Amino acid sequence: MKQHLNTIIIALGIILAAIILGGSWKRTHIGNETISVTGLAKQDFVSDLIVWHGSYTAESKSTKEAYAQLKKDAEVVKKYFVSKGIKEKEMVFSSVDINSNYEYVYDKNGGSSSKFKGYTLTQSLKIESKEVDKIEGISREAGDLIALGVNYISSSPDYYYTKLAELKIKMLSLATEDARNRAESIATNAKSTLGSLKKADMGIFQITAQNSAEDFTYGGVFNTSSKNKTASVTVRLNFGIR
Repeated sequence: MKQHLNTIIIALGIILAAIILGGSWKRTHIGNETISVTGLAKQDFVSDLIVWHGSYTAESKSTKEAYAQLKKDAEVVKKYFVSKGIKEKEMVFSSVDINSNYEYVYDKNGGSSSKFKGYTLTQSLKIESKEVDKIEGISREAGDLIALGVNYISSSPDYYYTKLAELKIKMLSLATEDARNRAESIATNAKSTLGSLKKADMGIFQITAQNSAEDFTYGGVFNTSSKNKTASVTVRLNFGIR
């Protein structure tokens, strides 16, 4: 009888231990189950700042003569742009670069030597303005300066957005909301309940030209050549489920 009672006690102990261990495993197992989702946000916007670079040169065998010509050209350039409606405070003239020019001279025996030709002086101009459309239009007419005797070389304008920090915060919020909606949809269809957020990682913030085929890169694209842009950002969230 005593032996039979001991057997019953041992059996009950095994059953109780199994229940405790089973419950512990279940709690641990559920706690480790997660859902990982990626949210995306995109926003079209128009640049509100334009930066346009150009330069002009003067050549002479004398730096004094070349510099005098460059000063005259600077006045012509400034007067021309002011007449087009560009403010003087929007124009920044750089310091003057001086380069010595040489040419190779060959003798009848095939030997060569360098011969001094003169100097080339170059000055750059940067125009920065929030009147994007106006400066964009003027940049297409910069060839008029050539007719005024200035050897002006114009670059394509660059376009920027001064409220990028605010836009980025807004987009991160939208991307996070998108990721959570995706996670809730997955959990619902899997007959589970979405738990607390375990981890959040921000992806690459990119700016591309609108309706373009620009490729996304690991380091991120930051387009400055287009006035109309599209910003995008991803957020990766990891939720527990129960």
